[in-house]
Amino acid sequence: MLDLQKIRADFPILTQKVNGKPLVYFDNGATSQKPKVVIDAITKYYEEINANIHRGVHTLSQLATDAYEVSRRKIQSHVNAKFPHEVIFTSGTTHAINAVANGIASLLKSGDEVLVSALEHHSNIVPWQMLCERTGAILKVIPMNENGELIMSEYDRLLSDKTKIVAVNHISNALGTINPIEYMIEKAHQFSAAILIDGAQAVPHLKPDVQALDCDFYVFSGHKICGPTGVGILYGKEAWLHKLPPYQGGGEMIATVSFEKTTYADLPHKFEAGTPNIEGGIVLGTAIDYLNEIGFDDIAAYEHELLVYATEKLLQIEGLKIFGTAANKASVISFNIEGIHPYDIGTIIDKLGIAVRTGHHCAQPIMDFFKIPGTIRASFAFYNTKEEIDIFVEALQKAKMMLS
Repeated sequence: MLDLQKIRADFPILTQKVNGKPLVYFDNGATSQKPKVVIDAITKYYEEINANIHRGVHTLSQLATDAYEVSRRKIQSHVNAKFPHEVIFTSGTTHAINAVANGIASLLKSGDEVLVSALEHHSNIVPWQMLCERTGAILKVIPMNENGELIMSEYDRLLSDKTKIVAVNHISNALGTINPIEYMIEKAHQFSAAILIDGAQAVPHLKPDVQALDCDFYVFSGHKICGPTGVGILYGKEAWLHKLPPYQGGGEMIATVSFEKTTYADLPHKFEAGTPNIEGGIVLGTAIDYLNEIGFDDIAAYEHELLVYATEKLLQIEGLKIFGTAANKASVISFNIEGIHPYDIGTIIDKLGIAVRTGHHCAQPIMDFFKIPGTIRASFAFYNTKEEIDIFVEALQKAKMMLS
């Protein structure tokens, strides 16, 4: 059971007013808010141990390096990776996906196949399109149904010995659908295909176990789980990370350099060229500690409660249609009100202090499927309340009256 009063007190931004109204923040799918412990950890890093990491002999460098590597081990434990060197720090989910797509290009040939799903964010579509253009591989798409669920019979049909990698999100950012990734991973492996799971929208709501899942790659961003922007994680099985070439060249990722030849550093440094977001890497560990202290089981249960409550309230608004009605959903609701552009709704309720996302949510193929320009997306976090949902619904009613 969550202590909401205590939790909300941890987030300084939630006390402020926007346009003279108390902030109601329902844009958690885009980025989460940060608790004071995370904000303080950022300040502490810069005030006390700011230095470049690895290879430095002076005290601050060693302190920063130790803190960075402690965070890596925290993340290893959090996702249950077998080894700490299977955890690669990146700038975010997009960077992580591109690192894998770039690396796997050397293993593909013309006619090989890459599978993505109809539910993907652009970040899990475009890198694979670019890969196919470079290699002559063929991109195939797992279709979805009207509920926003992937059609597993079509996935089974598309898989073949030509399939080399499958890239699918754990949870859809646009619709909130929780995909059956356990099944998808098992089926991909039956054809010796690798599989990458985009966990950007999943890690705020649940705790992935990469060994139990048996995925080859799992990627996510820090800023969606109460951590800083500009840092993320690429988990990869050790065997795959050894197999892939580095994504970038430069400092840190080398073992030796001469003008004749460069040899690469061992994992994880092979994929961590240049000075990283040191503060981000360290403080991501702080954010994960904070969430684990609250408990992901309690977070998931409460967010589901918010989802059910908000769905019932929203459907009482005449002309409102929800897109994405999967049986298994995270706390995301995408909807439109008949005859009103989502941007107009978003603009009006912002004046009432309510933050939601409007548009195509970097998922244009989903909007094309439903033949709509975009949606209003309300995405809830464990620090939101039912009272905020009531304020939101009342604001939508006002906006509808003004725009009708």
